[in-house]
Order: sequence, then structure tokens, then C-alpha cells
Amino acid sequence: MEKIFNDTTVAFALKTDTELDRAYFLFKLIANEPLVRIGTAVTNFALKAHLPVEGLIRATVFDHFCGGTTEEDCLTVVDKMYTKGVSSVLDYSVEGKEEEEQFDAALAMTLKTIAFAKERAAIPFAVFKPTGLGRFYLYEKLGAKEPLTLEEQKEWNRVIARFDKVCQSAHEKDVALLIDAEESWMQEAADALVTDMMRKYNKEKVIVYNTLQLYRWDRLDYLKQLHAQAKAEGFYIGMKLVRGAYMEKENARAEEKGYPTPICESKEATDVNFDATALYMMEHLDQMSVFLGTHNELSSYTLIDLMEAKGLAKNDPRICFGQLYGMSDNISYNLAAHGYNVAKYLPFGPVRDVMPYLIRRAEENTSVAGQTSRELGLLKTERDRRKIER
Repeated sequence: MEKIFNDTTVAFALKTDTELDRAYFLFKLIANEPLVRIGTAVTNFALKAHLPVEGLIRATVFDHFCGGTTEEDCLTVVDKMYTKGVSSVLDYSVEGKEEEEQFDAALAMTLKTIAFAKERAAIPFAVFKPTGLGRFYLYEKLGAKEPLTLEEQKEWNRVIARFDKVCQSAHEKDVALLIDAEESWMQEAADALVTDMMRKYNKEKVIVYNTLQLYRWDRLDYLKQLHAQAKAEGFYIGMKLVRGAYMEKENARAEEKGYPTPICESKEATDVNFDATALYMMEHLDQMSVFLGTHNELSSYTLIDLMEAKGLAKNDPRICFGQLYGMSDNISYNLAAHGYNVAKYLPFGPVRDVMPYLIRRAEENTSVAGQTSRELGLLKTERDRRKIER
């Protein structure tokens, strides 16, 4: 098919010249790995020392990668993107919490975003992380098949209750709900819990989506097993497909503890796994819905070709492409311009609390070969084009 992702006029139509320059400057910084390491350390120190840096962070990296500090704060970005056919997924990106009050606060915020999404066509999905609603340690212990203490079991029951409350609300309000994946050693417990929610709330159609990180070589087999279970028990499967976000951590832990890494042997093997899983889901759309979370242009073209070969409508409600806000605008906006369903993950939350997410974003961009240079090349092309037109 024609190479639609090179059209920078469409990709950056919403960016002012100032925003374009800021994006170029940011990706220039992110391309410098030592600078990212130093910047991360300095930022962490400044925040811990309560130095007045939040304004600077807000005006640069935060505003590029986040929609705002509250869901209402995000509406300007949400409405602007929707004028170009790009929807939003409001993602309360506060990470690493450990207290019950914090989990209850995350529950309240997730319920709020579901209610918010119910009222707005521009926000077709809500989302949360499993460890937003319960301690990582509990998922890890259950995944290792270790018995919980009586107190831990009570705590886990509260996690189950939070999951159920969120999924019930999404079901009642008819809002699709994406549940993110995390590290492999906690994921088994999360998968079991999400499957219970699918069994309960995906009886008529897909409401609850789990996430498959396809840098894991075992995930397609897992999906096939879940498919057999869904057919036997009569529920629909929703899956968000991504490559994954914890590769270095996964490989390091496997080496430290002496077990085979769950990560594919190469980037090419991951790409093959991603495309094969997408194909499997598209062959079973009678029982599945898929959120294709990818910044990979080749995969996106492969998926477009797949849809065309199968005679699927570009706006088939069972298929949605997704990218992160602040990245791969050339994919998002060009897909939307050609009639495909597209949604941007739009992180929000207090600047200080969202910093772990932002630091992870910067580190991932630095480690993904070609991603940052591609962003820079597209931004430069558009800046040059605008200069010529002036």
C-alpha cells in the first residue's frame, strides 16, 4: 500500500511552530543517552528535595507527553485531537504506590474517568494498571504459587473487589476498559483476575480488555488457551497488543534468578510474534476485539494490509489502533485521516506523581533503536516544509 506515514502535513497539523520546535528540542535531548541519565538523576533529586522545578517540567516534557494534571485539564487536548479523528484514552499515570488509601484513590479516579468517558464520544476507552489497585507483592506471591497469610488474603480480596467495581462500572456505562500488563512475575495473578472479569462482564460483547506484551514468546499460546476457554464458557475476549515496556528488567531478573528469559530472542522475533498474534485475533473477530498498540510502522502497514485482505471496514468497531500521546503522530493522524479507528493514550496526574512514568518514557525512547531518530527526522521535515511555505 502507499506509504501514508511520511505525510508530516497531516501528522503535525495540530502543532503550532512553537510546539513543533519544543518537540524537536525534546527528542534531541532524549537521543542523548548520557544526558537522559543525568537529567533523570537531577530531576529525581530536585523533586525529592522539593526544589521549585515543577513549572519547568510542566512547560517542557510534561506538556509534550501528558494531557494535564486532571481529567478536566485534558479536555483541551482531547477535543483538539478529536477534530482530526483521533480519540483519547485517559490514563491516570501515577505509579509505584503501596498504601490502601492510595489504591482507593486510584479506584475513585478510575471510576471517575469511566464516568467521564461515558459522556464523551472522543474518549471511547478507560484504562488502569493492576498495581494501581493493589500491591505488586501480592500479585508476585500469588504468581509464585505461595500461600497468602490471613491478612494478605483479606488485602487480596480488597484488590478483587476494586477490580470488580471498576469492571462493573464500565459494563453498566458501556465503556470499554483496557487493563495494562506489567512485569511477567506478577502477570499470572493479574491475568487470572482479568479473565474472571471477562467471564463476568464480556458475556454480550467486549467490555474488559487484558494486555499481551508480545516481547514475551509465550503470549500467543496463552491467547489460544484463553480462546478455547472463552468458547467453552461463552464469553468474548478483548486484548490490547503491545510489544512491551520492561525488557531490561525482565532479562536482568531471569539472569539473576537463573531461569530462561520470557523475552523473545531478538527484536525480529518480537515483531513476528506481534504480527502473528494480531493475525490470530483478526481471524477470530467473531469472538474478539483488538486494540493494536504499536509505534512500529511496518506492523501498522501489515495490519492495514490484513484488514484489506479480509475485507474488513477501516472503521470496524472491533479494531482500534493506539499510540502514546507525544509520540508517533505520523502514524496516529495519518491512520485517522484514512478512516481507521485510532486512540492516543493520554497520561494525566499531578506533575510530581507522573514523573516515574515520564522518566520511563524518556528511557524507553533512548533504548529503542531508530524511534527517536525517526521522530526527529519527521519533525525536521515539517519544520523545513513550513519555512519554505512562509
